[in-house]
Amino acid sequence: MLSKEAKKEFNKDFWNTFRKRMRAHKSSNGRGINWLNYPSDVKSIFIRLEVDKRIVAVNFDIQFKDPEILDIVWEQLQEMKKVMEATMEVEAVWNPDCYLPNGQRFYRIQWSTDKLNYNNPESHEEIYAFLEARLLKFDEFYQEFKEIVINLVH
Repeated sequence: MLSKEAKKEFNKDFWNTFRKRMRAHKSSNGRGINWLNYPSDVKSIFIRLEVDKRIVAVNFDIQFKDPEILDIVWEQLQEMKKVMEATMEVEAVWNPDCYLPNGQRFYRIQWSTDKLNYNNPESHEEIYAFLEARLLKFDEFYQEFKEIVINLVH
């Protein structure tokens, strides 16, 4: 078991390596992008990377406080589900029953694998490849369709 400092260094090294790897890629719109803090251009939509000993995932979180807007955006994304999954080349888990610690409901679309273990450094190359592939495919989809989502909430 790693000490708190060693764990912090382990995490820092992992994410710095991934950040460097992703610098080679521009967004599908041709711009440079911070892949670890993906810009959704919508205040209440987040793209989060989740990596631990149980799961490696790219999460598309829709977190509007207004339940009507939340439902409208979710319904629109469901209308685009086939296009999204064709672009992503893998199916996602669509979960409308997620909750923040404060009890606020949010919706999540998740692309994940439970076959990789972050705590095993020998798995890191496969984790990087998984995250890289999902982020690049997500970006391809999102850059094409984000205006639809933006127009729904403005």
